[in-house]
Amino acid sequence: MPIILMTQESNSEEIVAALAMGANDCVSKPLNFDVLFARVEAQLAMRRQAESRTKSLLAINRTLRIELAARKRAATASLLTEVPRYQQFYDDTPSIFFTLDAGGKILSVNRFGAHYMGYSVAELLGQTVHKLVAEQDRITFAERLTTSVAAPETVHRWEMYKLHKSGQHLWVRDIARAAPGAHGRVNILIASEDISDTHYLAQQLSHQASHDELTGLVNRREFERRLQRVLKAAREERSEHALCCIDLDKFKIINDTCGHVAGDELLRQVATLLQRGVRSRDTVARLGGDEFGILLEHCAPEQARQIANGLRQIVDQFRFSWDQSNFHIGASVGLVPIDGSSGDMSSVLSAADSACYVAKEAGRNRMHEYCESDTLLARRDTEIQRVLKIDRALEEDRWVLFYQPIVALNGAIDEGSHYELLIRMRDDDGIPAPAGKFIATAERFNMITRIDRWVLNAAFTWLAAHPAQLERTSLCAINISGHSLADEEFCRAVIQQFEETGVPFEKICFEITETAAIVNMAKTIRFMATFKTLGCQFSLDDFGSGLSSFAYLKNLPVDYLKIDGQFVKDIVEDSSDMEMVRSINGIGHVMGKKTIAEFVENEAILTRLREMGVDYAQGYYLGAPRPLDEFV
Repeated sequence: MPIILMTQESNSEEIVAALAMGANDCVSKPLNFDVLFARVEAQLAMRRQAESRTKSLLAINRTLRIELAARKRAATASLLTEVPRYQQFYDDTPSIFFTLDAGGKILSVNRFGAHYMGYSVAELLGQTVHKLVAEQDRITFAERLTTSVAAPETVHRWEMYKLHKSGQHLWVRDIARAAPGAHGRVNILIASEDISDTHYLAQQLSHQASHDELTGLVNRREFERRLQRVLKAAREERSEHALCCIDLDKFKIINDTCGHVAGDELLRQVATLLQRGVRSRDTVARLGGDEFGILLEHCAPEQARQIANGLRQIVDQFRFSWDQSNFHIGASVGLVPIDGSSGDMSSVLSAADSACYVAKEAGRNRMHEYCESDTLLARRDTEIQRVLKIDRALEEDRWVLFYQPIVALNGAIDEGSHYELLIRMRDDDGIPAPAGKFIATAERFNMITRIDRWVLNAAFTWLAAHPAQLERTSLCAINISGHSLADEEFCRAVIQQFEETGVPFEKICFEITETAAIVNMAKTIRFMATFKTLGCQFSLDDFGSGLSSFAYLKNLPVDYLKIDGQFVKDIVEDSSDMEMVRSINGIGHVMGKKTIAEFVENEAILTRLREMGVDYAQGYYLGAPRPLDEFV
């Protein structure tokens, strides 16, 4: 048997380990105690080292557990401290926050949002959010919630009316997104912002862009947009509609006599009347000035006629009260049926304007329906062509001055040349056209003042450029329209012409028609008084054509009465005309005026005028109008 040596330091475990390691070797090999002890020592050292490491790891583990526990306690304490802060942030943020389930039930709402809508948080929790949505938007809102659930990856945005607890409507912008909820459910997170002020401002700006500020009616731009839509519908659906153009008959008189404040109030009241006289689907617009447009949608021709006439009657029966006075105005109405064959917007508006013009020309306060074969409308189109020609002539300076002598009769003193300047417009062929072919049109379309300015400038320029002729001139008569008399700028332009050219005031006689003089009597008298003070003279043209000629003659400081040629030309054959001329001549002399008879076309008329004692005569028999450049 092998011999095992034991030392005093060896314990039982070490001996057992040694025997276990070396038993086999003892059997096979001779006993080597040094090797045996070395092995035993090595194994023991390893064992002691392992035990030491184990004890170290256990110590580290205990330390980590203690530290982790401390950190967990600190984190929990910190979290418990932050939760109220985050809750306060959620509650007090100035926005409206909702958490909803898929059906719209309110799962949470921040305190600010609940209070902003007029509720407490407790009042809203568990309620359906639809109670906070305006009734007209509830179906749309439900559809949007469904869309949000179906597309959770998308942020959805919309604007709508929310309902405050008081019933007030708030225009709100919502931002929504679906998010996972408990037990696999889907919740909807919504952040709402009240943008009512911005919305109402945008509405106001939009309204101002499409409505007339004075009357509140639709303006021309919006009216044309709607007319364009109706024309398209008429073509595509073969539907029937109608367009009315309404022009107030006496608006200018009220506006000029009572002032613009009264005119504005009149327009507002008429706008209200017109709105009452149409159907709810129809559009009433102010197109400009005292012109109104009515768009009758889905309206048969007969019904359109009834409505148009009804509107005319409403205005006719209306009495405008201002400053303790009542005024009757009346309206001229142009009606244009609209169907699939109607032209474009421009042509339809032009047709309505033409029909309205015909109603005015036919006596005002009536309705005229547009018809392509209408001779009155054809005449209107002719006049429009004249307007275009006048405008082109003004742009291209295609005007020329003629002169016609005024001859003294019965020893009337006329030292030098006395003549009237007449304007002619050259047509496309260069042939001068008489004033009668364009003056009335120019007055009707407010172009006459431009022509008067041209005449004024051309006459004074010619007189200044011909000093010898100016010296021989006793009186040069220049025609002025009533429109120009009422224009203060024109008055200043006349004075400027005298100053710049040096033409003497006493050489000029301004000739004014009787009808023009009474349009605005006050301004006419003021103009005449201004230039009479400076030395000019005045002649009242076409005297006798008015119904009250003698009644207002004493108020006009004129020097000459030019007897209307319609009485003069037939005095030899017509005794009533002769007596009219005799009366005008006699009254004129009694009032200290000199008389001029125009349209003297033969010797017999001239002789009769001499017998009556008329002071001056003018006509083709005494001298036809000739170009001023040929003045001799």
